[in-house]
Amino acid sequence: MSEQPLTHLDGATGARRHFRYFDYVMAAFVAILLLSNLIGAAKLSTVAGYTFGAGILFFPVSYVIGDVLTEVYGYANARRCIWAGFLAMIFMAFMSYVVVAMPPAESWNGQAAYESVFGLVPRIVVASMLAFWAGEFVNSFVLAKMKIWTKGKLLWSRTIGSTVFGQAVDSAIFYPVAFYGIWETQDVIAVMITNWAMKVAWEAILTPVTYVVVGWLKGREGVDVYDEGTEFSPFAKMDSV
Repeated sequence: MSEQPLTHLDGATGARRHFRYFDYVMAAFVAILLLSNLIGAAKLSTVAGYTFGAGILFFPVSYVIGDVLTEVYGYANARRCIWAGFLAMIFMAFMSYVVVAMPPAESWNGQAAYESVFGLVPRIVVASMLAFWAGEFVNSFVLAKMKIWTKGKLLWSRTIGSTVFGQAVDSAIFYPVAFYGIWETQDVIAVMITNWAMKVAWEAILTPVTYVVVGWLKGREGVDVYDEGTEFSPFAKMDSV
């Protein structure tokens, strides 16, 4: 498909326009979010003497896609995706609880292993959902505002800048809510800062990929959305500005 000349759209028009690839990007966003939490969160890995949750390798990709959503489709459309991801996480937690709690068949001896992988700790589930919700909205808000301030230039500055703030909020909520009183306070702070730095570093490393994806989507959609006059409340109507 050939690229189209880019049309400058405000947030209102962008929120109501039908895009060819938006649904695919939203599906990728939700899928990576769920899989990184379901598969990656259950395993600890040690590399070069540092132990971390394996999911950290993939969870930041959801932030990259969040940046792409806001940059290409605008804040109002990104807001729809954040709520879709949040509700999907609630359903995932509910389904995990129900399935794990169901009595196993006498002939099946995998219950203990199943519980170790899918038996979610309620406190960590709550921490994860709150951190994702707040962090993603901060990330999207900062990027949308910076796009206006930079007049659409310096994409790297707003993808990395928005991640600095979004991941700071994410980490500042998740680790204290999940582990305060369980870990030593200094350990909570150390892990919080270290994981925040790793996630921001991942965003910086993936910046060339973000440029390629953003350029490709803008060219195919033929638009560039600026959130001028957008209603930034997370609770606004899904098509509101």
